[in-house]
Amino acid sequence: MQPTLSHPEPHPEPRPRRSGRQFARMARDYWNSERRWTVRGAVLLLILLTVAQVGLAIWVSYWHRELFDALEARSLGDLLRLVMIFVLIFVLTMAVTALHMHVKRWVQLDWRRWMTSLLLDQWMDHAHHYRLQYAAGEHDNPDGRIAEDIRIATEAAVGLAHSLLFSVLVLGSFVDILLSVSGSANLPGTSIAVPGYLVLMAFLYAGVGTVFGLMLGRPLIRSTNKLQSVEANLRYGLARAREHSESIALLHGEPSERRNADGLFTDVGHGWNRQTLAYLGIVSFSTGYGTLLPVFPILIAAPQYIAGAMSLGLLMQAAQAFQRLTSALSWPIDNLGEIARCRASIERIVTLHQDMQVLEQEDREHGHGEQRIDVQHSSHQELDIRGLRLASPNGNTLLKDFNLHVRHGERILITGDPAVTISLFKAVAGLWPWGGGEIILPAGRDIMFIPQRPFLPEGSLRAVLSYPQDAAGYSTACLHRALECAGIAWLAPRLEEHDDWSRALPLRAQQRLGIARLFLQQPGWVFIEEATDAFDSKDEIDTMELLHHELPNSTLLNISRHNGMDHFYDRKLVLNRLRGQKTAPASIEPVALPEV
Repeated sequence: MQPTLSHPEPHPEPRPRRSGRQFARMARDYWNSERRWTVRGAVLLLILLTVAQVGLAIWVSYWHRELFDALEARSLGDLLRLVMIFVLIFVLTMAVTALHMHVKRWVQLDWRRWMTSLLLDQWMDHAHHYRLQYAAGEHDNPDGRIAEDIRIATEAAVGLAHSLLFSVLVLGSFVDILLSVSGSANLPGTSIAVPGYLVLMAFLYAGVGTVFGLMLGRPLIRSTNKLQSVEANLRYGLARAREHSESIALLHGEPSERRNADGLFTDVGHGWNRQTLAYLGIVSFSTGYGTLLPVFPILIAAPQYIAGAMSLGLLMQAAQAFQRLTSALSWPIDNLGEIARCRASIERIVTLHQDMQVLEQEDREHGHGEQRIDVQHSSHQELDIRGLRLASPNGNTLLKDFNLHVRHGERILITGDPAVTISLFKAVAGLWPWGGGEIILPAGRDIMFIPQRPFLPEGSLRAVLSYPQDAAGYSTACLHRALECAGIAWLAPRLEEHDDWSRALPLRAQQRLGIARLFLQQPGWVFIEEATDAFDSKDEIDTMELLHHELPNSTLLNISRHNGMDHFYDRKLVLNRLRGQKTAPASIEPVALPEV
């Protein structure tokens, strides 16, 4: 069993995160990526189609003016002509809208693909997916951030950018239209004329709405951020229960898991209620604001129409231009919820990205301080451990001043305190940076680490047995031979079956499958972490004899607590945890290797 490890002490107070600026830098990197000309071409086409949408809106505005003038004049000829023009506008609008949607969704997906690839590379590089759980910072549920928050951020960012550009273009276009059709009006009770008064009223109407909307919308941003976090926690908790369903069932832990799920959903409920309260104010205000909008310009322009200063067509065009203008000016209110959702996802993406950048910085500085274990590759087929100090993530020293030289072909048994032996296993694998000293691995990367419980990905048994190598590189006969040596020849007929093998097979068969990978892939160096602890004594002895026979030239380091295995090894290392201020050094016992 692996020891329970405490999490590290928090790092010093981190610098304030500028999520927007960091996300903008990530967007800039996408803009300048290897496919930059394709990306820039798509964005340029998206902008041109947005301009076309605004142009069609302007055309519709003038068409409405002519329509109401024709109705006021009762001109059937003009009406028929306008119907034909409308058919053309209708067809062009559908075509431009469809093409625009296609290009926008392409940009959203392509940006999401690029950003997903970026964060996946960071997450999977140098075992960051493992080390991240011990690192300080807010990076819970990294899988959800990569799968869900990137989707939300890229889709929302492109959608918001398009709607903002559309609103700016509409603002510039319809201000001119409204100025040309509104004329001037006298201030009430005076003879002072106010030219373009409808434009001023539109800015006043939208300005008041924006101020109130932003005031009412601040709680929405905070509550949306919190809700997305607790929703992610609920998804993670349920997924974790699914992954460990067998253990939960064996321990009859369903009531406990049910309580945990209830607690997580209670957090979701509280977050939902906070968001609902935040929505109440903004939705109520937005409803009244939107209801008044179509009526307000007609009411304030009606006196000019009644006085004969404008035609019915001009009145309707002015009302429509007023609505377009105020809608453009009301962009912050209309998109407040989407902005909040996008901002929350950006924050979650950026915090994950920055925390993984911290790990990358630590990788670059690897070996330049006493608080890091330096793992290097040698030019020789030997393993050297020099002045190694193993520490727990919270800084407690487990072992220090440990030195070991392993020649190619040696067989070494490692026993002792599990916290020390398993930390050594992970340190050699490059997963345990806490401590100091040097680990110099043999030349090349022909070293295989066999953990206590092997990872069995979903897929065919052929692919699982060959993992992480390509199954096409091994013949069926080799696969059968590996299964036979591992004592699971009964699985040979199922090589092409697809299943969730970590659930379909008992622990003993899973461990045998991990050992079968050794017989199949024939690595030059093997480091095993209690990978046969589910075997009985006879099976474990048989397995070791087969390893000697099938991998006669391989170097073997085996962490095991089972007795009666010493005769298979050249040396035995007993590693004990450091007690107080005194070092409990590793003892190295030479053991004669028998003929097998």
